[in-house]
Amino acid sequence: MNLYFRLLLLFFKIKRNHQFQNLLDTVDIDFKALPSDCDINLHMTNSRYLAMMDLSRTWMTERVGLLKQIMKRRWFPIVNATAITYIRDIKPMQQYTISTRLVGWDHKYFYIEQKFHSKRGLHAIAYVRGVFKSKKGVISIDEMLEVAGFNGQTPILPSEVMHWKEMLEQKKISNLPK
Repeated sequence: MNLYFRLLLLFFKIKRNHQFQNLLDTVDIDFKALPSDCDINLHMTNSRYLAMMDLSRTWMTERVGLLKQIMKRRWFPIVNATAITYIRDIKPMQQYTISTRLVGWDHKYFYIEQKFHSKRGLHAIAYVRGVFKSKKGVISIDEMLEVAGFNGQTPILPSEVMHWKEMLEQKKISNLPK
C-alpha cells in the first residue's frame, strides 16, 4: 500500500517539476526506508529495492523531459533484465538517495545504472536493460532519441555492462530448445 502512496507523492512532485536535466545526467531522488519496506532482518527487503528503482526511473524520465512525450504517445517502459548487487543494508527509517543515469544504448535496448547511497556509503548498484513499447511494438532507439532531442555522441557502454550484456546473450543461447 505504501508504494501507491509513494507513487501518488511522486506524481505531485512531477506536477511541480520545472527543472530539467540532460538525457545523460545523473538524476537523484531521496527516500526513507519505512518499516513496511523492511523484512524480519530489520533491513530493506530485496524486492523493495526493485520497486524503488521503478519510481526512480519514472522520476528520471520526468527530469530529462521525456515523461510528457512518452505519455502523449502512449508508450510504456518494459524492463528486459536487471542485475543488482547488494553491498550494505538499508535500516528502517534510514534516509537514502537513488542516483539514476542512462549509461548508453545498443541497437535495441537502453542501459540504466541505479545506485542506492546514503551517509553510510554505497548500499547497492543495479543495471537495468529496457525498451519502450507502444501498441505497434518496440520503439526504436533512434525514435526515442529524436523525441528526447538528443543529438550528441553515443556513449560507450561501461565494461561491466558489456560483460552483463554478453552474459544475458549466453543465457539466451544456452537455454534455447534443441
